[in-house]
Amino acid sequence: MLDNIRLEYYDSVDSTNDRIKERARAGEGQGLVISAGTQTAGKGRIGRKWESPKHDSIATSMLLTPADISLDAIPTITVVAAMAVRDAIHRLYGLDGKIKWPNDIVLDGKKICGILTEMEMREGSVWYVVVGIGVNVHNKSFDEEIAFKATSVDLELIKAGRDTETGHRNELTKAIWESFKKYYNIFITTQDMSGLKEEYERNLANLGERVRIEAQENSYEAIAKGINVKGELLVEVEGKEQIIRTGEVSVRGIYGYV
Repeated sequence: MLDNIRLEYYDSVDSTNDRIKERARAGEGQGLVISAGTQTAGKGRIGRKWESPKHDSIATSMLLTPADISLDAIPTITVVAAMAVRDAIHRLYGLDGKIKWPNDIVLDGKKICGILTEMEMREGSVWYVVVGIGVNVHNKSFDEEIAFKATSVDLELIKAGRDTETGHRNELTKAIWESFKKYYNIFITTQDMSGLKEEYERNLANLGERVRIEAQENSYEAIAKGINVKGELLVEVEGKEQIIRTGEVSVRGIYGYV
């Protein structure tokens, strides 16, 4: 179980995930959180770079050392983290985000968050897990290649007519890890989504709608039906149910990012 959370903050680091790995290898215990004002070498999924503009966004990572966890359960931790981000943003700011499977939080059809979970093995079992989370908070503009699908807390507050309000990076970071602790402790008792599946599906973008599954070998349309207890996406293709697993697969809306 996840009990104590210990928060450390640095003005600049190469990567909060990498800093956590260093501390894990040095014997640090579960619950350490490292956050930074900016990252010089932030990482996203599939080797992509994750931008962390100085003091505009949250860059934060947590160390987990789950005992006797199966390898199959590790990808599900990313799904749990998505629930935590969505919950924290809603609690603090009343913004009703949706989860674009498996772990993107979207507001008004645009992405506000990135999550990267990494792990290291030792002697044939999981040694530690790092959960890295990046959230756009004060960003007012984005590079051209992502502007169509990116947003921030402040931009969404402006859209909602709450121009005098802004997000708070420290406040939101703490709220995210408080929510993560709640969801993670439900998850870790069974090492699956059985205790969280209903809530996840309630906030799943495109539930019951047509989506495009984009894999390396081909792309096709399907109907999103929900998730299974492993956090994998269930879709219907020509009347038959299929399972979409996390990895190098993207799920898009028919007419755009969501």
